[in-house]
Amino acid sequence: RRQVQFKNAILPFDYILEIHTEVQLKNYTKFLEEYSSQLKAIEEALDDSIGDVWDFTLDPIALQLIPYEQSSLLELIKTENKVLNKVITVYAALCSEVKKLKYEVLSDTSVVEGECQVQMGRFISFLQELSCFVSRCFEVVVNIVHQLAALYNSNKAATKIIESSGVHFQTVYEHLGELLVVLITLDEIMENHATLRDHWKMYKRLLKSVHHNPSKFAILEEKLKPFEKLLLKLEGQLLDSMIFQACVDQRFDNPGEGVSVSKNSAFAEEFAHNIRTIFANVESKLGEPSEIDQRDKYAGVCGLFVLHFHIFRTVDKKLYKSLLDVCKKVPAVTLTANIIWFPDTFLINKVPAAAKLMDKKSLQAIRSSRDAFLQQKAQTLTKDVQSYYVFVTSWMMKMEAILSKEQRPDKLAEDLSNRCNVFVQGILYAYSISTIIKTTMNLYMSMQKPMTKTSVKALCRLVELLKVKFVILQFSGSGLERLIIQVANYRLLYPSENEPCGPLEVASRLVHLLDKLCKEIEKDLRLSVHTHLKLDDRNPFKVGMKDLAHLFSLKPIRFFNRFIDIKAYVTHYLDKTFYNLTTVALHDWATYSEMRNLATQRYGLVMTEAHLPSQTLEQGLDVLEIMRNIHVFVSRYLYNLNNQIFIERTSNNKHLNTINIRHIANSIRTHGTGIMNTTVNFTYQFLQKKFYIFSQFMYDEHIKSRLIKDIRFFRETKDQSDQKYPFERAEKFNRGIRKLGITPDGQSYLDQFRQLISQIGNAMGYVRMIRSGGLHCCSSAIRFVPDLEDIVNFEELVKEESLSDETQKAASVLDSVLSDLTTNSAEGTEYFKMLVGVFAPEFRSLKNMHLRNFYMIVPPLTVNFVEHSIGCKEKLNKKNKNGAAFTDDGFAMGVAYILKLLDQYQEFDSLHWFQAVREKYMKEMSAVVKEQNVQATSQDEKLMQTMNLTQKRLDVYLQEFELLYFSLSSARIFFRADKTAAEETQEKKDRGG
Repeated sequence: RRQVQFKNAILPFDYILEIHTEVQLKNYTKFLEEYSSQLKAIEEALDDSIGDVWDFTLDPIALQLIPYEQSSLLELIKTENKVLNKVITVYAALCSEVKKLKYEVLSDTSVVEGECQVQMGRFISFLQELSCFVSRCFEVVVNIVHQLAALYNSNKAATKIIESSGVHFQTVYEHLGELLVVLITLDEIMENHATLRDHWKMYKRLLKSVHHNPSKFAILEEKLKPFEKLLLKLEGQLLDSMIFQACVDQRFDNPGEGVSVSKNSAFAEEFAHNIRTIFANVESKLGEPSEIDQRDKYAGVCGLFVLHFHIFRTVDKKLYKSLLDVCKKVPAVTLTANIIWFPDTFLINKVPAAAKLMDKKSLQAIRSSRDAFLQQKAQTLTKDVQSYYVFVTSWMMKMEAILSKEQRPDKLAEDLSNRCNVFVQGILYAYSISTIIKTTMNLYMSMQKPMTKTSVKALCRLVELLKVKFVILQFSGSGLERLIIQVANYRLLYPSENEPCGPLEVASRLVHLLDKLCKEIEKDLRLSVHTHLKLDDRNPFKVGMKDLAHLFSLKPIRFFNRFIDIKAYVTHYLDKTFYNLTTVALHDWATYSEMRNLATQRYGLVMTEAHLPSQTLEQGLDVLEIMRNIHVFVSRYLYNLNNQIFIERTSNNKHLNTINIRHIANSIRTHGTGIMNTTVNFTYQFLQKKFYIFSQFMYDEHIKSRLIKDIRFFRETKDQSDQKYPFERAEKFNRGIRKLGITPDGQSYLDQFRQLISQIGNAMGYVRMIRSGGLHCCSSAIRFVPDLEDIVNFEELVKEESLSDETQKAASVLDSVLSDLTTNSAEGTEYFKMLVGVFAPEFRSLKNMHLRNFYMIVPPLTVNFVEHSIGCKEKLNKKNKNGAAFTDDGFAMGVAYILKLLDQYQEFDSLHWFQAVREKYMKEMSAVVKEQNVQATSQDEKLMQTMNLTQKRLDVYLQEFELLYFSLSSARIFFRADKTAAEETQEKKDRGG
C-alpha cells in the first residue's frame, strides 16, 4: 500500500531528494567548521609566540634603550647637613669615576691589521691610551684612599670632618675593589698574551734597525730618542705585568697635604672591617644557585686585602686563611674571555709574609684542589647537562606561557612579579651555565690537560643551552638586557673577536680556514707514497675519500683589501714542511721528492726543489756541533787514516754513523770557511787539557823509573841484541803495569794511556779532515771559474760602465770572494805545522825533561794496542758486537804527533822496534812449521790443530803489527819525519836570509 501511496503522491521523488541534499549540506558545513577549528588549534599550537617578542634572525638591528642619569650629583645629594653633602658628593663622584673606568675598559676597540711589526706600530696608540687609563686608575685609587683616610683619622689633634663612628661606606670599598680587579685583569691579559710580547720584541728589533740608518726610513734621529723612551715607559708600565703591583706600591702618605695613611690606625681598622663585611656577604653566595657576580667581588676582596697589606703592613691571618679556603670551592675565576685567575697564586705572591705563616700542607691542598675539581667536573658534567637541560626547557615553557598570557588590569602587580621571577630565574640559569663552561674550559687550557670526548660533547650542549637562553631573553628591557648580555656572553668562545687579549691574531685567522686543507693534502700524499706499508685502506669504494683537487682550480679570492690564493698557500705549506722534515731526517729525501712529484701530478701544485748544500743530502754531523763537543767526538769515533773517515765506535741503532770529507765540506759551506780556524782553535784548547794528563802520566814515579831502567838496559845490551829493542821487554812492561792496579772495567793504566794517545790522534785526524774538507769546499765553489791564474777584476769593469753603487759593492764582494777561494783552494792552511809549532817548544823545554822518555814507552804501547785491536776485530764475528771495531788509526796519528813534538823520531828509530817484532814472529812461525813437519807422521790431530791455531795466531799478530807500522809510517809523513828540529830551524834561517 505504501508503494501505491508513494506512486500516487505529487512529485514524491524531488521532494525526498531536496530533503536529502539539505541534510548533506548541514553535515558538510559542520565538517568544515570542525576542520577549521582543528587547523586553528594546530596553528596556535605551532605558533612561535616567543618570536613575536624579538625574532633574532629577522631583526638584526635593535635599539639599545639605556637610561642615562640626567641630573647631576649635586642635585641628587641634598640634605640639611652641608658637611654630609660634601662627603657624600666626594664619594659618589669617586664611585661614578670607577664605573666610567670600568665601562671604558670593557668597551670594544677596533682591531689593527697588517704584519706583526705593522700591527704593533698601529697598536702603539692604543697602548698610549691604555697607559693614560692606567695612570688615571692609579690616581683614582690614591684619591679614594686619601678621602677615606681623611674621614677616619686616628689623630686626636686633627679636626674631625664629620662624626664617622658606626658609619661604614661599604659601597666605596666595593667600587675600589672593582677598580683593582680591572688592574688585575690587565695584568693577567699581558701575562697570558704571548703573541703581544713576541711582536713587541720584533718591533723593538725593527726600531734598532731604524736607529742605525734613520735616513733610509725618512725619520729624523731626534724623534727616535723620545719614541724609544716612550716604548720603554710602555713596556715597564704595561707589558711587564706589574700594573697592579705598581698601584699598591704607590706612596699613599702625603705629609705636604697633611694626609697620613700608613700610620692611621682608625682607617686601618675601618678598612679591615669593610673587607671582612664584603667577604662575608660574598662567601655566603659563592657556589650557590643564587650566585651572580660574587666571583668578581671575591677578586675585588682579594685586591683590597693586598692593598691593605701594602699600606699598613699588617696581616689578618684568619681572614687570609678564609680567603684561601674559598679556593677549594672556587679554584679559579674567569676575569674575561679566556683569561683565568688563580686567587691562591695571587695571594701567595702578593702577600708572601702571610704565606710563610701558613702550613705548607694547607697550601699544597689548595693547589691540588684544582685537579680534584677538574676530575670531579669531568665525572659530573654529563649529569649537570641533563639537569640543566630539564631546567632550561622547563623555564622556556614558563617563559613562553607568561609572555603570551594577557595582562589583567586588576592583577597587574601580581603578573609583573611573576614575570620578574621567571626572568631572574633565567638569568641565574644562564650565569650558572656560563660559569661552568668558562671555568672548565679555561682550567683545561691553563693546566694543559686533555679533555675527554664526553666532556667536549657536554660542554657543547651547555653552549647550545646558553645560546637558546640568550636568544629568548632578547626583549625590550634595557637594564635587564645589559645584564643578560653580561651574564650570557660568549667572548670565551671568540676571544680574538671581542677581547683585547687577541687583537694581534687577525692575520692568523686565514690560517685556521686553510690549515685543515693543508693537513688533508699532506696526509693524502703521505699515505699514497707509503701504500707499500699498507698503513690504511685507500680503496675509495670502501673508504669515503674527498676530491680536493677542484679547490686548487679556484682563482684568488678577494677578501676586503687582501687576496686569498688557496693554491699558493697550500704550496707554500708543503714546501716548508717537506724542506724542514728533509733537513731533520736526511735519509727520507727520496720520500719527500716522491711526494713533491705526486703533488704536481694529482693537484697541479708546482713545488720548489729543496736546494741543500752542494746538491747533496750527505750532511752528517755538523762541524759546529763537533767543535763544541770535541772531547765527546774523539772518544766516540774511530779514525781511518787511508780512507780519511771517522766511524762511530758503538751505537744503540742498527747502523753506525760515519763522517767523511764530503760531510765536512758541506758543513763548511753552510757555516763559511771561518769555521775552520775556529775549529782548530777549539782543538788546540782540547789538546792543552789532554797534554796536561799526558805529562802527569809520564811524571808518575812508577812509569818514569821503569822507563829509565829500560833505557839504561837498552843502552847496555844493544850491541848484544843487534841494536834491536827486545820484544820480551816490551811485553813484560805491558803485563807488569797491570800490577799497579786496574779500573772497574778491567783496564790498566797503559790501556788508559793508549786511549789518551788515540784521542789526541783523533783530534789531529779531525784537523786533517777539516783542511781536506775546506779544500774540497773551495774547489767545488770555484769550479765554474774558467781560469784560476787570470781572474777578471769585476769591480773595475763595473766602474768603467758607471753602474750603480749597489752593483759596485756587489762586484767588490764578488772579487773578494773569488780571491779568498782561489787562495784557499791553491794553498790551504798548514794546520799540522801550526799545532806542532805551538806545542813543540814547551815539550822540548828543560822543565819537561820527563817527557823525553816517551820513545821508550812506544813499544809497550804498540803491544797493548795490537792486543786491543785484535780483540775488537774478533768481536765483529760475534753476536754481541759491543766494543767491536776494525780501525783505530788515531793511535798511530797520536804517536807520530807526540814523537814530532819531542823530536824523537831518531831515538825511536834507533830501537828498530818493528824489525825486532818481525824477527820475533818469523822465528816463532818457522819453529811451528818445523814442529809441524816433525809431527806430520804422528797423526795426532789435536796436536796438529793446536799448531795450526798457533800459526794462525802468530800470523794475525804479525799482520796487525805490520798494519800499525804502515799507519805510523804514513802518519809520520804529515809531520815531516824526514827532518829533525835542528834541520827545520836551519831551513827557516836559510829562508829568512
